Amino acid sequence: MSKKEIRFGLIGCGLMGKEFASAAARWCHLSHVDFQPVITAVCDANPEAAAWFEQAVPSVKRTYSDYKELLADPEVDAVYCAVPHNLHAEIYADIIRAGKHLLGEKPFGIDEQANAVIRKAIAEHPEVIVRCSSEFPFFPGALQLSKWVQEGRFGKIIEVEAGFWHSSDLDPQKPINWKRRIATNGEYGCMGDLGMHVLHLPMRFGWHPQNVRALLTKVVEERPDGKGGMSPCETWDNAILACEVKTEEQQFPMVLSTKRIAPGHSNTWFIKVQGTRLSAEFSTKNPKQLSSLPYEPGGSQAWHVTDVPYQSAYGTITGGIFEFGFSDSILQMWAAFCDEVANGKDGMAQPFRCATPEEASGSHRVFTAALESNRTGTTIPINWGS
Repeated sequence: MSKKEIRFGLIGCGLMGKEFASAAARWCHLSHVDFQPVITAVCDANPEAAAWFEQAVPSVKRTYSDYKELLADPEVDAVYCAVPHNLHAEIYADIIRAGKHLLGEKPFGIDEQANAVIRKAIAEHPEVIVRCSSEFPFFPGALQLSKWVQEGRFGKIIEVEAGFWHSSDLDPQKPINWKRRIATNGEYGCMGDLGMHVLHLPMRFGWHPQNVRALLTKVVEERPDGKGGMSPCETWDNAILACEVKTEEQQFPMVLSTKRIAPGHSNTWFIKVQGTRLSAEFSTKNPKQLSSLPYEPGGSQAWHVTDVPYQSAYGTITGGIFEFGFSDSILQMWAAFCDEVANGKDGMAQPFRCATPEEASGSHRVFTAALESNRTGTTIPINWGS
């Protein structure tokens, strides 16, 4: 099968840029797809970061230190951009104006004002496909839970909980980085860093919080600055958001949590949905397992734990008996983005798309309200009008 090549440029050659390079190198893992990413150019202000790609990725022909030179490269069709949040507005908007399709990292701007700049560029260039990186809903268990929601299997929703928890920042000796500074990460703190992952599925389901009461905490007040001294940590470690969801059909509470300090959790994403006819839970803590509790009036209430087969949005060469992991979810997310670029929304091989700019903008409404809630100690309404 001949495959349509999508020529990619990478802006930001750090951890996630390397993960994309690895996903592109594993493309043969996917079966029956008619598209393929080819990384042709990379850009990073740090020459050593770009040098890794020159050595490890044979398709890379050019490296740049100025991203505008990469955007002028005629052999780049699309861009993956992974840079600190304070750079999103300028660089994302420039990518879109250059006519390059974009998969960008969350949160799509350091704050609502920056997000508005990106939205304006999107509106001016509707021919450009723009999506937000969010891998975890591509786990097979999460996709199955999503299917049950779309089918209305849960009955009346009782409550929802979703979260993304880290533990590494429990170590007070971990050196400070850009995510600890308001100037580069923004006031959202852990919400901006992790929250789009948490909100991806609720937004996709139409579960828009109508209000939020936020509890934001700073656990470690200062960290080593790498120069023998200590530097203050300016951003929030953990956030717990209690929300109320109202749809045309029902109303229910939803708790969203993002934590950089959650003892025992290295990279745990989870979602729990309780309903009157079905309840279900999935967590990357146990990636093969999906828990469900079907219920009929008068019947027993018993949880069922099922090993989910290795089967996600796009078919692969891996047998169903094996375990799905993080690198697989990244590959699936990239397949969804490339599928939409190559074939359009209506021509995709399966319906689950990457997180949209509208969903990312929705997360900004939630996080901005959460900051106000924490400042005032009150519940803040969220306006979902235009």
